[in-house]
Amino acid sequence: MSTITDTPRAGSVAEATALAAQRDASHALGQFLPAPAGVEAEVRAAVAGAEADGPAWLAAVRRAGAEAFARQGFPTTRHEDWHYTTTAAIAEADFAGTAGATGDVEGRDALAPFAFGQPLGGSLGRNGGAPGWPTLVFVNGRFDAALSSRDALPEGVVALPWDEARAREPELVERTLARIASPAAQPFVALNQAVFTDGALVVVRKEMEADRPVHLLFVTDATAARTASHARVLVVAERHSKVAVIESHVAIGGASYLTNAVTEVDVADGATVHHVKVQRESERAFHLAHVEARQGRDSHFVSFSFAAGAKLSRANVYTLLGGEGCGVTLNGLYAVGGDQHCDHQTRIEHREPNCFSRELYKGVLDGRAHGVFNGKVYVHPAAQKTDGKQTNNTLLLSDEARIDTKPQLEIFADDVKCTHGATVGRLDQTALFYMQSRGVGTEAARKLLTYAFAADVLETIELEPVKHALEALVLERYAS
Repeated sequence: MSTITDTPRAGSVAEATALAAQRDASHALGQFLPAPAGVEAEVRAAVAGAEADGPAWLAAVRRAGAEAFARQGFPTTRHEDWHYTTTAAIAEADFAGTAGATGDVEGRDALAPFAFGQPLGGSLGRNGGAPGWPTLVFVNGRFDAALSSRDALPEGVVALPWDEARAREPELVERTLARIASPAAQPFVALNQAVFTDGALVVVRKEMEADRPVHLLFVTDATAARTASHARVLVVAERHSKVAVIESHVAIGGASYLTNAVTEVDVADGATVHHVKVQRESERAFHLAHVEARQGRDSHFVSFSFAAGAKLSRANVYTLLGGEGCGVTLNGLYAVGGDQHCDHQTRIEHREPNCFSRELYKGVLDGRAHGVFNGKVYVHPAAQKTDGKQTNNTLLLSDEARIDTKPQLEIFADDVKCTHGATVGRLDQTALFYMQSRGVGTEAARKLLTYAFAADVLETIELEPVKHALEALVLERYAS
């Protein structure tokens, strides 16, 4: 295990950390903050509703989530897994209940900035061109059929909002939902499981290869101020199939709200799933997300996490390599500034032999931003011939920005090849001098070097429109 922690400490960051520690210190070690009244009431109502109207298996799922959440509550910084991120502000705000699919989203044109250049609303494409991407749109946590476009679904691919999924794929949903992401040690997974109201099921049938991705677009507008949404996504890739799913969480307006999303991914033998998560929430919002995959033999799970929004965000990406010969690629970029707090937690669990894992996360922190990266690779005794590599690089653009990074290896097999490392630094002065000596102004040189650092990891995204759109966002942020 190695720990590399940045040294700069800014007054405001230090004060914020001290305040959080002081607040959390009032609780005994390991004790969680109790859930606020509004959240407790929402949990009780969700469980009661499922027991009254839902199938028995769904009521059992909700009860299990509610019981796990009741045992845990909101974590404090006195818990190792939340050591650098306090949830006290979320507990105090008492976000509860969804606003519903109404408000500021006026037609598909309002969603164009989040569509990666793809036309929304039609399978035929424009001027006889290629079809657009099938897109399920959720406004303030609720499915909006009028804004969605599903007529361009590739052959062998199913994409359904929850109400339709339960009606059309009842056996698959009952067999798979809440079987991958456990609520036992994840309080916000437990809360989501107890109260989730909407979300999506994406299925690609065996031997089928989707020729275009499915886009799940979660939009929150100003009418959702002081509410919470708990999206639930289930992706099932059957044997020897291939699919790409983009999950976007974006905001129209600058409201304060809570997103608590859980995504489960079932990757069967020989299947490949590309999952891209884009987080562009309001900078007054709170974003909690948990993505967890379970992989079969010779499968491949490819994940990319892009985080640029939210006042406080926390993203878990976990996977279990549960079949011989499978592999996982986890990459990501966080680019935040001001007083933003951005926490990424990854866990790769090698349980079978001859598997590989590759991981690269990069961060760019400006202003008084605080970044957290904790990446764990766990190798079971049976996982011989494991080949793993993990890297976290962070660029600090100001004296007040801060990163806490902790790459971890826990290896219980003796014939493995695993490496990990982390770097924290500032702009390369030699490169800066070189550019200045060739007539590039100081500020322009700083922005171009920053963009080059961030663009490096974006190059790993295989979906060209997504890659180009995110590169444009980063370019606008650092090189405009």
